Amino acid sequence: MPTIYMIRHGKAAAGWDADKDPGLDATGQAQAEAAAVEIARRTGSPLPLVSSPLKRCRETAVPLASAWSLVPVIEPRVAEIPSPIDDVAARVGWLRKTMSGTWADATSTEANADHLHFVQTLLDWRRNLVEAVLELTQDTIVFSHFIAVNVLVGHAQKDDLVTIFQPDNCSVNIFNTDGGVLSVAELGREASTKVN
Repeated sequence: MPTIYMIRHGKAAAGWDADKDPGLDATGQAQAEAAAVEIARRTGSPLPLVSSPLKRCRETAVPLASAWSLVPVIEPRVAEIPSPIDDVAARVGWLRKTMSGTWADATSTEANADHLHFVQTLLDWRRNLVEAVLELTQDTIVFSHFIAVNVLVGHAQKDDLVTIFQPDNCSVNIFNTDGGVLSVAELGREASTKVN
């Protein structure tokens, strides 16, 4: 039964309202270093690394990848939730509203009649994210995002809330996969956090 260590990226240098793909700030880099130490202690030996293509995840993976002399596999399916809004300043309002509801609300064709194409994009993103994790056949470290971690928790617990818990930056969340079934083994640190 593979164990998946899903790590939310470290603190980003900018939020959703300022930059589509920020890297880590100094705090985030320190968090990434601490996460690398924690994972190495937990696993005892190197494991495959998978990362979202976004900079904040790739940079969070650097300390562990360097320590283990590995190159993370970049997996677009574990990337950030897609947004229907291109304007970075306006995206935060959409994200806050989405985070406070359910997936049924977020993907309702009645509520999103103007965004029917986006509804399908969102449904596909969630399905592909879960499939990407269920396809892993060995213990693996995955660097991903706040909403992505929540998607996996929701899938495992059959909970339709978009935000089930508040994973802190660089929190380690552990899932098991067995025969196409995802289960939560341990949720990581929580914090009231700015989504970034």
